[in-house]
Amino acid sequence: MKTVFVTGISGLLGTNLAIDLLENGHKVLGLVRDKNRYKGVSHPNLELIERSLEDDLAPWLDIAEVVVHVAAETRQNLTAYSDYLKINFVATQHIYNSAVRNAVKKFVFVSTANTMGYGSLEDPGHESKEVRFPFSDSFYARSKIEAENYVLRNEGEMETIVVNPTFMLGPYDTKPSSGKIILMGWKKRFIFYPPGGKNFVHVKDVSLGIIKALDSGRHGERYLLAHENLSYRQFYEKLNTVADQDARLIEIPKPALMLLGHFGDLLRKLGIRSSLSSTNTRILCVNNYYSNQKSREKLGLNYSSTDQSIRDAIDYFGQEE
Repeated sequence: MKTVFVTGISGLLGTNLAIDLLENGHKVLGLVRDKNRYKGVSHPNLELIERSLEDDLAPWLDIAEVVVHVAAETRQNLTAYSDYLKINFVATQHIYNSAVRNAVKKFVFVSTANTMGYGSLEDPGHESKEVRFPFSDSFYARSKIEAENYVLRNEGEMETIVVNPTFMLGPYDTKPSSGKIILMGWKKRFIFYPPGGKNFVHVKDVSLGIIKALDSGRHGERYLLAHENLSYRQFYEKLNTVADQDARLIEIPKPALMLLGHFGDLLRKLGIRSSLSSTNTRILCVNNYYSNQKSREKLGLNYSSTDQSIRDAIDYFGQEE
Protein backbone atom coordinates (compact mmCIF):
# COMPACT_ATOMS: atom_id res chain seq x y z
CA MET A 1 0.00 0.00 0.00
CA LYS A 2 1.32 3.42 -1.01
CA THR A 3 0.34 6.73 0.56
CA VAL A 4 -0.56 8.99 -2.36
CA PHE A 5 -1.07 12.76 -2.09
CA VAL A 6 -3.52 13.92 -4.78
CA THR A 7 -4.31 17.53 -5.66
CA GLY A 8 -7.52 18.51 -7.43
CA ILE A 9 -9.42 15.63 -5.85
CA SER A 10 -12.84 17.24 -6.35
CA GLY A 11 -12.51 17.43 -10.15
CA LEU A 12 -13.37 14.90 -12.84
CA LEU A 13 -9.98 13.18 -12.94
CA GLY A 14 -9.09 13.69 -9.26
CA THR A 15 -12.30 12.04 -8.04
CA ASN A 16 -11.96 9.04 -10.34
CA LEU A 17 -8.28 8.69 -9.46
CA ALA A 18 -9.00 8.76 -5.73
CA ILE A 19 -11.65 6.04 -6.10
CA ASP A 20 -9.35 3.85 -8.20
CA LEU A 21 -6.38 4.29 -5.86
CA LEU A 22 -8.54 3.30 -2.89
CA GLU A 23 -9.87 0.26 -4.76
CA ASN A 24 -6.25 -0.73 -5.45
CA GLY A 25 -5.46 -0.69 -1.73
CA HIS A 26 -3.65 2.65 -1.45
CA LYS A 27 -4.10 5.39 1.12
CA VAL A 28 -5.13 8.74 -0.38
CA LEU A 29 -4.44 12.21 0.99
CA GLY A 30 -6.71 14.44 -1.06
CA LEU A 31 -6.19 18.20 -1.28
CA VAL A 32 -9.41 20.20 -1.65
CA ARG A 33 -10.43 23.79 -0.95
CA ASP A 34 -13.84 22.73 0.36
CA LYS A 35 -14.52 19.17 1.57
CA ASN A 36 -18.16 19.50 0.54
CA ARG A 37 -17.10 19.73 -3.12
CA TYR A 38 -15.73 16.18 -3.09
CA LYS A 39 -18.48 13.89 -4.43
CA GLY A 40 -16.56 10.62 -4.47
CA VAL A 41 -16.74 7.68 -2.10
CA SER A 42 -16.04 7.75 1.62
CA HIS A 43 -13.31 5.36 2.71
CA PRO A 44 -11.22 4.73 5.86
CA ASN A 45 -8.05 5.15 3.76
CA LEU A 46 -9.14 8.56 2.42
CA GLU A 47 -8.19 11.77 4.21
CA LEU A 48 -9.49 15.04 2.79
CA ILE A 49 -7.16 17.98 3.43
CA GLU A 50 -8.89 21.36 3.33
CA ARG A 51 -6.06 23.59 2.17
CA SER A 52 -5.01 25.55 -0.92
CA LEU A 53 -2.20 24.82 -3.36
CA GLU A 54 -0.19 27.73 -1.94
CA ASP A 55 -0.31 26.53 1.69
CA ASP A 56 2.40 24.72 3.64
CA LEU A 57 1.64 21.07 2.88
CA ALA A 58 4.70 19.63 4.62
CA PRO A 59 2.77 17.71 7.35
CA TRP A 60 1.10 15.59 4.65
CA LEU A 61 3.93 15.47 2.13
CA ASP A 62 6.16 14.16 4.92
CA ILE A 63 4.10 10.95 5.06
CA ALA A 64 3.33 10.66 1.34
CA GLU A 65 5.38 8.37 -0.87
CA VAL A 66 3.90 9.70 -4.10
CA VAL A 67 2.40 13.01 -5.25
CA VAL A 68 -0.04 13.14 -8.16
CA HIS A 69 -0.57 16.78 -9.10
CA VAL A 70 -3.90 16.99 -10.93
CA ALA A 71 -5.16 20.46 -9.97
CA ALA A 72 -5.05 23.06 -12.73
CA GLU A 73 -6.64 26.23 -13.98
CA THR A 74 -8.57 25.09 -17.05
CA ARG A 75 -11.24 27.78 -17.46
CA GLN A 76 -11.15 29.34 -20.91
CA ASN A 77 -12.60 32.74 -19.99
CA LEU A 78 -9.61 34.21 -18.15
CA THR A 79 -8.04 37.15 -19.94
CA ALA A 80 -4.49 37.30 -18.55
CA TYR A 81 -1.64 34.79 -18.83
CA SER A 82 -0.81 35.46 -15.18
CA ASP A 83 -4.19 33.94 -14.21
CA TYR A 84 -3.04 30.60 -15.62
CA LEU A 85 0.58 30.93 -14.57
CA LYS A 86 -0.31 31.33 -10.88
CA ILE A 87 -1.95 27.91 -10.62
CA ASN A 88 -0.47 25.91 -13.48
CA PHE A 89 3.16 26.92 -13.02
CA VAL A 90 3.81 28.71 -9.72
CA ALA A 91 1.68 26.32 -7.64
CA THR A 92 3.24 23.33 -9.42
CA GLN A 93 6.69 24.69 -8.65
CA HIS A 94 5.69 25.13 -4.98
CA ILE A 95 4.29 21.62 -4.60
CA TYR A 96 7.18 20.03 -6.51
CA ASN A 97 9.82 21.73 -4.35
CA SER A 98 7.89 20.88 -1.18
CA ALA A 99 7.79 17.24 -2.27
CA VAL A 100 11.56 17.26 -2.82
CA ARG A 101 12.19 18.76 0.63
CA ASN A 102 10.00 16.12 2.24
CA ALA A 103 11.72 13.24 0.44
CA VAL A 104 8.69 12.14 -1.61
CA LYS A 105 9.78 9.24 -3.80
CA LYS A 106 7.77 9.94 -6.95
CA PHE A 107 5.99 12.92 -8.52
CA VAL A 108 3.42 12.51 -11.30
CA PHE A 109 2.43 15.73 -13.04
CA VAL A 110 -0.84 15.68 -14.95
CA SER A 111 -0.42 18.00 -17.93
CA THR A 112 -2.34 18.07 -21.21
CA ALA A 113 -1.93 16.62 -24.69
CA ASN A 114 -2.00 20.17 -26.03
CA THR A 115 1.61 20.73 -24.94
CA MET A 116 2.50 18.38 -27.82
CA GLY A 117 2.00 18.86 -31.51
CA TYR A 118 -1.27 17.44 -32.83
CA GLY A 119 -1.46 15.64 -36.13
CA SER A 120 -3.80 14.03 -38.64
CA LEU A 121 -5.47 10.62 -38.73
CA GLU A 122 -2.60 9.39 -40.90
CA ASP A 123 0.13 11.05 -38.81
CA PRO A 124 -1.24 11.75 -35.31
CA GLY A 125 0.59 13.75 -32.69
CA HIS A 126 2.92 12.01 -30.26
CA GLU A 127 5.30 12.70 -27.37
CA SER A 128 8.16 13.90 -29.59
CA LYS A 129 6.20 16.52 -31.53
CA GLU A 130 6.50 20.17 -30.53
CA VAL A 131 3.41 22.21 -29.71
CA ARG A 132 1.71 23.69 -32.76
CA PHE A 133 -0.36 26.77 -33.53
CA PRO A 134 -3.03 27.62 -32.36
CA PHE A 135 -2.20 25.84 -29.07
CA SER A 136 1.09 27.74 -28.96
CA ASP A 137 -1.07 30.84 -28.41
CA SER A 138 -3.23 29.23 -25.72
CA PHE A 139 -2.56 30.63 -22.23
CA TYR A 140 -3.55 27.29 -20.73
CA ALA A 141 -1.21 25.21 -22.92
CA ARG A 142 1.67 27.67 -22.49
CA SER A 143 1.39 27.59 -18.70
CA LYS A 144 1.38 23.79 -18.75
CA ILE A 145 4.48 23.74 -20.97
CA GLU A 146 6.30 25.92 -18.44
CA ALA A 147 5.31 23.55 -15.65
CA GLU A 148 6.37 20.47 -17.62
CA ASN A 149 9.75 22.02 -18.40
CA TYR A 150 10.26 22.85 -14.74
CA VAL A 151 9.51 19.42 -13.28
CA LEU A 152 11.44 17.59 -16.00
CA ARG A 153 14.39 19.97 -15.77
CA ASN A 154 14.57 19.19 -12.05
CA GLU A 155 14.05 15.48 -12.53
CA GLY A 156 17.30 14.60 -10.76
CA GLU A 157 15.79 15.75 -7.47
CA MET A 158 12.99 13.17 -7.44
CA GLU A 159 11.59 10.50 -9.74
CA THR A 160 9.31 12.49 -12.04
CA ILE A 161 6.77 11.43 -14.67
CA VAL A 162 4.45 13.55 -16.82
CA VAL A 163 1.15 12.23 -18.18
CA ASN A 164 -0.67 14.08 -20.97
CA PRO A 165 -4.38 13.24 -21.22
CA THR A 166 -6.50 14.27 -24.17
CA PHE A 167 -10.19 15.23 -23.77
CA MET A 168 -11.58 13.24 -20.84
CA LEU A 169 -15.17 12.07 -20.45
CA GLY A 170 -16.85 9.95 -17.81
CA PRO A 171 -18.53 9.94 -14.39
CA TYR A 172 -18.06 12.38 -11.49
CA ASP A 173 -17.89 15.43 -13.74
CA THR A 174 -19.46 17.50 -10.98
CA LYS A 175 -18.75 21.05 -12.27
CA PRO A 176 -19.30 19.94 -15.12
CA SER A 177 -16.04 20.46 -17.02
CA SER A 178 -15.34 18.55 -20.25
CA GLY A 179 -18.75 16.92 -19.94
CA LYS A 180 -20.28 20.17 -21.18
CA ILE A 181 -19.70 18.84 -24.69
CA ILE A 182 -22.23 16.10 -23.92
CA LEU A 183 -24.72 18.40 -22.23
CA MET A 184 -24.66 20.65 -25.32
CA GLY A 185 -26.10 17.77 -27.35
CA TRP A 186 -27.93 15.47 -24.94
CA LYS A 187 -31.74 15.75 -25.09
CA LYS A 188 -31.46 18.46 -27.74
CA ARG A 189 -33.38 18.70 -31.02
CA PHE A 190 -30.52 20.48 -32.79
CA ILE A 191 -26.78 20.15 -32.20
CA PHE A 192 -24.45 22.84 -33.56
CA TYR A 193 -20.88 21.62 -33.92
CA PRO A 194 -17.57 23.14 -35.12
CA PRO A 195 -15.69 21.86 -38.18
CA GLY A 196 -12.67 20.41 -36.36
CA GLY A 197 -12.09 17.34 -34.22
CA LYS A 198 -10.20 16.05 -31.19
CA ASN A 199 -9.04 12.96 -29.35
CA PHE A 200 -11.38 11.55 -26.69
CA VAL A 201 -10.46 9.31 -23.76
CA HIS A 202 -12.37 7.74 -20.87
CA VAL A 203 -11.40 9.37 -17.57
CA LYS A 204 -11.10 5.89 -16.03
CA ASP A 205 -8.39 5.03 -18.57
CA VAL A 206 -6.48 8.19 -17.63
CA SER A 207 -6.80 7.23 -13.96
CA LEU A 208 -5.55 3.72 -14.71
CA GLY A 209 -2.71 5.18 -16.78
CA ILE A 210 -1.58 7.24 -13.79
CA ILE A 211 -1.69 4.18 -11.52
CA LYS A 212 0.30 2.15 -14.05
CA ALA A 213 2.79 5.02 -14.34
CA LEU A 214 3.37 4.79 -10.59
CA ASP A 215 4.56 1.23 -11.07
CA SER A 216 6.10 1.06 -14.55
CA GLY A 217 6.49 4.64 -15.79
CA ARG A 218 10.04 5.69 -16.54
CA HIS A 219 11.71 8.59 -14.79
CA GLY A 220 11.72 11.77 -16.90
CA GLU A 221 9.25 10.46 -19.52
CA ARG A 222 5.98 11.86 -20.86
CA TYR A 223 3.02 9.62 -21.74
CA LEU A 224 0.08 10.58 -23.93
CA LEU A 225 -3.11 9.10 -22.49
CA ALA A 226 -5.35 9.15 -25.56
CA HIS A 227 -7.83 6.99 -27.40
CA GLU A 228 -10.12 7.85 -30.31
CA ASN A 229 -9.65 10.62 -32.88
CA LEU A 230 -13.04 11.92 -33.99
CA SER A 231 -14.43 14.90 -35.80
CA TYR A 232 -17.03 16.77 -33.77
CA ARG A 233 -19.68 15.50 -36.16
CA GLN A 234 -18.59 11.90 -35.56
CA PHE A 235 -18.65 12.51 -31.82
CA TYR A 236 -22.21 13.82 -31.87
CA GLU A 237 -23.28 10.96 -34.12
CA LYS A 238 -22.06 8.65 -31.36
CA LEU A 239 -23.92 10.71 -28.76
CA ASN A 240 -27.13 10.38 -30.78
CA THR A 241 -26.67 6.61 -30.92
CA VAL A 242 -25.76 6.13 -27.26
CA ALA A 243 -28.53 8.43 -26.04
CA ASP A 244 -31.05 6.92 -28.48
CA GLN A 245 -31.96 10.34 -29.83
CA ASP A 246 -32.31 11.85 -33.28
CA ALA A 247 -30.95 15.37 -32.90
CA ARG A 248 -30.24 17.16 -36.16
CA LEU A 249 -26.54 17.97 -36.62
CA ILE A 250 -25.66 21.40 -38.01
CA GLU A 251 -22.05 22.45 -38.69
CA ILE A 252 -21.05 25.99 -37.73
CA PRO A 253 -19.03 27.45 -40.64
CA LYS A 254 -15.44 28.36 -39.86
CA PRO A 255 -15.89 32.04 -40.89
CA ALA A 256 -18.79 32.37 -38.44
CA LEU A 257 -16.69 30.85 -35.64
CA MET A 258 -13.78 33.15 -36.39
CA LEU A 259 -16.10 36.17 -36.35
CA LEU A 260 -17.30 35.09 -32.90
CA GLY A 261 -13.68 34.68 -31.84
CA HIS A 262 -12.75 38.21 -32.86
CA PHE A 263 -15.82 39.49 -31.02
CA GLY A 264 -14.53 37.66 -27.95
CA ASP A 265 -11.13 39.33 -28.38
CA LEU A 266 -12.87 42.70 -28.30
CA LEU A 267 -14.75 41.78 -25.12
CA ARG A 268 -11.48 40.74 -23.49
CA LYS A 269 -9.83 44.03 -24.43
CA LEU A 270 -12.71 45.75 -22.66
CA GLY A 271 -11.98 43.70 -19.54
CA ILE A 272 -14.98 41.40 -19.95
CA ARG A 273 -14.35 37.73 -19.28
CA SER A 274 -15.36 35.50 -22.16
CA SER A 275 -14.52 31.98 -23.31
CA LEU A 276 -14.71 33.34 -26.84
CA SER A 277 -11.39 34.31 -28.40
CA SER A 278 -9.79 33.93 -31.80
CA THR A 279 -7.38 31.36 -30.31
CA ASN A 280 -10.18 29.26 -28.85
CA THR A 281 -12.28 29.32 -32.02
CA ARG A 282 -9.24 28.41 -34.17
CA ILE A 283 -8.71 25.40 -31.88
CA LEU A 284 -12.27 24.27 -32.64
CA CYS A 285 -11.45 24.32 -36.35
CA VAL A 286 -8.41 22.01 -36.32
CA ASN A 287 -8.26 18.21 -36.20
CA ASN A 288 -6.52 17.84 -32.87
CA TYR A 289 -5.46 14.17 -33.19
CA TYR A 290 -2.99 12.09 -31.15
CA SER A 291 -1.49 8.61 -30.86
CA ASN A 292 -1.56 6.37 -27.75
CA GLN A 293 1.13 3.99 -29.01
CA LYS A 294 3.63 4.76 -26.25
CA SER A 295 1.17 4.37 -23.37
CA ARG A 296 -0.13 1.10 -24.82
CA GLU A 297 3.36 -0.33 -25.30
CA LYS A 298 5.13 1.03 -22.20
CA LEU A 299 2.29 1.15 -19.65
CA GLY A 300 0.23 -1.74 -20.98
CA LEU A 301 -2.95 0.30 -21.31
CA ASN A 302 -6.06 -0.92 -23.10
CA TYR A 303 -8.56 1.84 -23.80
CA SER A 304 -12.35 1.89 -23.47
CA SER A 305 -14.56 2.98 -26.36
CA THR A 306 -15.77 6.55 -26.70
CA ASP A 307 -19.29 5.12 -26.69
CA GLN A 308 -18.63 3.79 -23.19
CA SER A 309 -17.26 7.10 -21.94
CA ILE A 310 -20.34 8.90 -23.31
CA ARG A 311 -22.64 6.31 -21.72
CA ASP A 312 -20.94 6.55 -18.33
CA ALA A 313 -21.08 10.35 -18.40
CA ILE A 314 -24.77 10.36 -19.35
CA ASP A 315 -25.55 7.85 -16.59
CA TYR A 316 -23.82 10.10 -14.07
CA PHE A 317 -25.53 13.27 -15.26
CA GLY A 318 -28.86 11.44 -15.18
CA GLN A 319 -28.33 10.47 -11.53
CA GLU A 320 -27.53 14.06 -10.65
CA GLU A 321 -30.70 15.53 -12.21
